[in-house]
Amino acid sequence: MDHHADITLNGSELSLEDIVAIGTGEKKVRLEEAALQRCRESRSFLKGELDAGRIIYGVNTSFGPMCKNIIHQDEMERLQLNLVRSHAAGLGEPLSPAIALSVLAVRLNSLVKGYSGVSIELLEHIKGMINLGIAPYIPECGSVGASGDLVHLAHAALNIIGEGRVFYKGEWSPTQRVFEENNLSPFKLGFKEGLALTNGTSAMTAIAAFALVGAKKLLRAACASAAFAVEIFGGIDDAFDPDLHQLKPHPGQIKIAGVIRSLVRGSENITQRKDLHDRIRKPEKGDTVSETLVTVQDVYSLRCTPQILAPVVETIESAVRVVELEANSCNDNPVIDSSKKKIIHGGNFHGESVAVAADILAIVISKLSTLSERRLNKLLDKSLSEGLPEHLIVGPVGLNLGFMGAQFLATSTTAELRHLANPVSIHSISCNASNQDVVSMGTIAARKALQAVECSKHILTLELLADLQALSLKKIRKMGEGISSIYEKMNREFTPYDNTLPFHDLLVRFRDLIFSSRLFESLNPFLDDPNYFL
Repeated sequence: MDHHADITLNGSELSLEDIVAIGTGEKKVRLEEAALQRCRESRSFLKGELDAGRIIYGVNTSFGPMCKNIIHQDEMERLQLNLVRSHAAGLGEPLSPAIALSVLAVRLNSLVKGYSGVSIELLEHIKGMINLGIAPYIPECGSVGASGDLVHLAHAALNIIGEGRVFYKGEWSPTQRVFEENNLSPFKLGFKEGLALTNGTSAMTAIAAFALVGAKKLLRAACASAAFAVEIFGGIDDAFDPDLHQLKPHPGQIKIAGVIRSLVRGSENITQRKDLHDRIRKPEKGDTVSETLVTVQDVYSLRCTPQILAPVVETIESAVRVVELEANSCNDNPVIDSSKKKIIHGGNFHGESVAVAADILAIVISKLSTLSERRLNKLLDKSLSEGLPEHLIVGPVGLNLGFMGAQFLATSTTAELRHLANPVSIHSISCNASNQDVVSMGTIAARKALQAVECSKHILTLELLADLQALSLKKIRKMGEGISSIYEKMNREFTPYDNTLPFHDLLVRFRDLIFSSRLFESLNPFLDDPNYFL
């Protein structure tokens, strides 16, 4: 193992990209020694408080509305086992193995922060599962997102204790068999450890991390497709003029305008506002109204791209801060603060911040997708496409059908995205005998945001294919240096669509090229640095 590639967990520095890299197996984890020492002190302090006869929720009491029931010290370990088995009550398709491994990593990072009172042995056991690529079976449905992801994390805990099924080496297998293959023993939970594993926000956080990494890729693709549209249709330059955007200085708006300017800089296709006046026919003397064939202003899907994508940029940046903060927080209950000699009962397990961030992310992904779908429609509708053949057909029109069928994918998916944009965090339902009377639904919101991102990739893939098809059909002059570089990489893999293969095959190949590669990495300096404005 290359230890330089490992991610050291200390409860404070786990990034969005780290979460995804651990889940996909690109990175393994280590535990910081200073963090482990905090964990030893926390465990020791908790044991001392128990020995002194303190009553501590979930340790020597039952859970939720049954917390008045005091548990005898001989039954404290059984209590933790019963919690895990009873709350492993999810249904639905399992989370992908990559996300499930990330759930373990986020939980481990929270526990290693040193405020959960768990043993070092538990931390090492989870680390071992992650580094071996043993992904828990976590059904997608079951969390209300307060008291954390109880059901999701109980399923992960079930695997930690050697029960249920795990994903290992490409297949689902009994946990016990996989443990035996790797000389792992089922972990025996000590006092509080079942509660510490389940009482947190790690599932919603991991899912949201994957959604945000995907959203960043979508934003890059959206900037490229916007630049292609400006090139294809000869967009007018002053829509991206820096002076214009300084007069309405939303940071995201300034950033997107700068990215598009950088992509089309040097283009010979862009219409200069200063040249328009000479191109427009001068009215004859006495004419009250005269009509010009020259476009004086572009449609909104070209001209208003910075304004429309502004909240997308700003929402992604805000959501990244929320999710990374959550991933590096102590989000269980009770909190064991050995440095201040306090055991604090509270509600850090509540996922409201992630829930709201994920809901807003789904909204802006829907807006980004609507922008893409409208540009696609302009390319395909011959009454709007400024001389391009209808449906971008290559060959005999009517016999060949071009992008006609594929447009239905974009139209239907846009409708689906508008449905997914409806917030779920507002739908709190009291449960747990009204102990959990206001809940976040954060895990549903995160799942919904991830689904929105995946749907949006369909639309952007199709639009970028349409851009390549249009460029193969339209004689245009030299494009801007930035977008030319992207075009050359994409066009190497593209053959104009002429009905000789199922369109699906083209979509699958290019979706992978666009979203599983570093195709748009040239945009990183502009879009990743919150303080960078071109």
